[in-house]
Amino acid sequence: MADGKITACPSCGKKNRVPAAVVGKPQCASCKSPLPWIVDATDQTINSALDTKQLVLIDLWAPWCGPCRMVAPVLEQLAAKYAGRIKVVKVNVDDNPRAAQTYDARSIPTLVFAKDGAVVDRVIGAQPAPTLSTHIDTLLAS
Repeated sequence: MADGKITACPSCGKKNRVPAAVVGKPQCASCKSPLPWIVDATDQTINSALDTKQLVLIDLWAPWCGPCRMVAPVLEQLAAKYAGRIKVVKVNVDDNPRAAQTYDARSIPTLVFAKDGAVVDRVIGAQPAPTLSTHIDTLLAS
């Protein structure tokens, strides 16, 4: 099985495979526009997933969690809106207890924002896109 997720380019619509580990920022093979960067991480891969200069939004979630399922499409929208500026890293807390403990996921969804591997902000619970956009805009400006 090939590594990475298939992502449609927000600019031209062409489908691209975006691997979890990308040097630099993922871009469309056709039009060279930035692509949304959403990856799944595990206890073993979380550190390499955070190895980027971009702002990282870590989504600590579980498949049985209703609010987690509600926030998932919001995160996809934000990944597209902020393509080239943020990376979304999804961590299933049921399968990855060490990452859940490391990022203090006492309730889910927990969204942790990291820059250069350090936690800079967190949001607990499902929030609407405008609220999360405000957090992202503030963190990108700092």
